[in-house]
Amino acid sequence: MSHLTPAHRAAAGLHADPSLNKAFAATQGAWRFYANDAVTLPQLAGPLLECARLDVPAACDEWVLVALDWSNLHYGGHSGKAGRVPLAHGNDPGYELLTALAVSDRDGSPIAPLCLELRAEDGVHSTRANAPLEAASVLDGLGPVMQHVRALATPWGKAPLFVIDREADSVAHFRAWDEAGHRFLVRADDRPRVVHEGVTRPLGEVADLLKKRKAFAPCRTVEFKGRPAEQFVAQTSVVISRPARTHRKDKRTGRARHRNVAGGPLALRLVVGEVRDEKGGVLARWLLLTNLPAPVAAATVALWYYWRWRIETYHKLLKTAGQEIECWGQQTPGALARRLTVAAMACVIVWRLARDERPQAAELREVLVRLSGRQMKRGPGAPGFTEPALLAGLGVLIPMLLILQEYDIDELRRLTETIFPNLLPPPRLAEA
Repeated sequence: MSHLTPAHRAAAGLHADPSLNKAFAATQGAWRFYANDAVTLPQLAGPLLECARLDVPAACDEWVLVALDWSNLHYGGHSGKAGRVPLAHGNDPGYELLTALAVSDRDGSPIAPLCLELRAEDGVHSTRANAPLEAASVLDGLGPVMQHVRALATPWGKAPLFVIDREADSVAHFRAWDEAGHRFLVRADDRPRVVHEGVTRPLGEVADLLKKRKAFAPCRTVEFKGRPAEQFVAQTSVVISRPARTHRKDKRTGRARHRNVAGGPLALRLVVGEVRDEKGGVLARWLLLTNLPAPVAAATVALWYYWRWRIETYHKLLKTAGQEIECWGQQTPGALARRLTVAAMACVIVWRLARDERPQAAELREVLVRLSGRQMKRGPGAPGFTEPALLAGLGVLIPMLLILQEYDIDELRRLTETIFPNLLPPPRLAEA
């Protein structure tokens, strides 16, 4: 309930439940709850996974897209926080958050986080373990998360497709994930070399060759930086046969150690997506590597990667557009991770309302946008709401409804008009 009210940077502590008369006692109770080591992350993740279990079969057709991404939580001005690790540099302390977010393959709507992990000095605080896990490298840590998510999704009848940005462009991990049976979709760089039609070339050259052969086909109209544009896609088969190059730090010296690791040839699909303006100029290009089966069309692959951005909006909802996580006062990574898991449930509630197709849901969304005071984008295709606006509206509606359980509406009007005469417009007369 507290996390359904958007936070502000100047807010002191956790929002208290408006139904409680003693806000300070409620805040202290929540503080003790998050600091209680007997409360485990798998317990707190139970409602998230239950929502996913109920919603994934209805929201997804054949696949459940699982967007994997990292977000740095910066706490440079919080000297009292324990267990912080260096992020971008030594003077940038904080924690690293990894999220595995379930997304619909039908319309790209976010469903629920399936795994949350917070890397701190004492290890990785994960919703898949009762105690902190030993921290691995960024990409080495993805394998166990993929296995955990796959075990969750199997009873739901939808195969998981892991969608990751360019940080995951790693030959060794492609081979490991493919051998483990995981399906992945990763954005690749131009420079790595692959075997294409018997010739070893950089991936960028392969994409240029497809364009020279006029292999691109238009697939959909998209919006690029506020303007309409056209998306084109092309695809081909490539083979990765080069050895992997490791970048591991020596635990004693802290220096990076590099070595080549040979591996068998790995056949993948290369899907190239281009966004072009009305004159045919290329505004953006994506090189996507995937081991998805051939029946999944190239245009669908490109669209699914585009929906990876849903996880960026989730992190924004946590950090700046709703929860203000980087202003939280929890002093330990364990307490922060517990509160983070509860806050994720507030996001799930908002997402459920956002994709609800019932007329009552549409009416409620309109009410919440009005209560939020936010201005919405208008025009054809505009949804008329945003998740931050729904969260802000709920932050007004829920306290209002709780107050109305204690006060009559006429009594509230009388009190207000006594202290502030002529502030409120007269009530509407009932129609005859």
